Amino acid sequence: MVKKWIVVITALVLMIGSAGLYVVTQHDYNMVEQTIEIPTPDGKLTGIFVLPKEHTEKVGLVLFIHGDGPINATHDDGYKPLWEKLASIGYASLSLNKRGINGSAGNWLDQSMEERAEEANQAILWAKQQPMIDQERIGVWGASQAGWVIPKLAKKEPLAFSILVSPAINWLTQGQYYTRSHLAKEGVSEQEIQAQLALDQQIVELLRRHAPYEEYQQAAQQNKRMTREKWTFVSKNFLSDATEDLHHFRTPVLLLLGEDDIHVDVKETERVYREIIPPELLTVTVFANTEHSMLSTKTAESELRAWLISLFAPRQITVQGYMEQIEAFLLALEKQ
Repeated sequence: MVKKWIVVITALVLMIGSAGLYVVTQHDYNMVEQTIEIPTPDGKLTGIFVLPKEHTEKVGLVLFIHGDGPINATHDDGYKPLWEKLASIGYASLSLNKRGINGSAGNWLDQSMEERAEEANQAILWAKQQPMIDQERIGVWGASQAGWVIPKLAKKEPLAFSILVSPAINWLTQGQYYTRSHLAKEGVSEQEIQAQLALDQQIVELLRRHAPYEEYQQAAQQNKRMTREKWTFVSKNFLSDATEDLHHFRTPVLLLLGEDDIHVDVKETERVYREIIPPELLTVTVFANTEHSMLSTKTAESELRAWLISLFAPRQITVQGYMEQIEAFLLALEKQ
């Protein structure tokens, strides 16, 4: 009996050890990561600079511009599979911690979209000083809220390319779309949806007349109140609309959308991009059964499934074809 238990315990230890080793190898990426600091007029920015392990010539660069929230440079390691893919085709990646995160000075909630664009411009100026970076091959990748930042950056900086993932057009209509789609998914009645939209509109009217936070507190639903800092952030940005800024694009644009996005009206986004950006510059891909973060819908709807994939197969966390589309887009640019 004792020998039997020894065999069982030994087998379990070996299985656990093998699983642990497998997880470690899955998170070992073929690239070189460096922590960096960039001085700016508004205080230092910290981040990660990623290079291919082997490069004998100058490499291109993709600057990552985050969506909403207190996001760190790696997006909790979520960016790493794409960084590895970019490194494999000769591109470096640069990603910053948002202000107030991991040593970056300031507070991201104090920023307007214009200030975020200027911050991105500072990052590109830093990148141009790095001897291994080809200044003619610097572009950007940005998700969600970055859709209001990147077009402004395109006015400041002659980007080689822009990759936009799930960007919205108008802040207010996006909010209405999210409220409707989110509540409808939960099975809420049309009457209740209309009631919530009416409450949301009351908050918009407070924003339009620059109401103080205390007045907002009295009007808002208790379980949905923003913090004072968030109220300040929304007050600065609620009139954001990318329509006019899209005219600043003069170089190739890759627009990636998920048809099951409940955050952004992807039909509106695609329509406006196609109306404004010349067709010879614009490539659009809409992924079926895909949500806002480029995860498959079934993965996004299961925290357990998402966690298991990110742990055991992080390169497969995004929907099939997403990273390959970015790779094909960049390789096509190299041939032009």
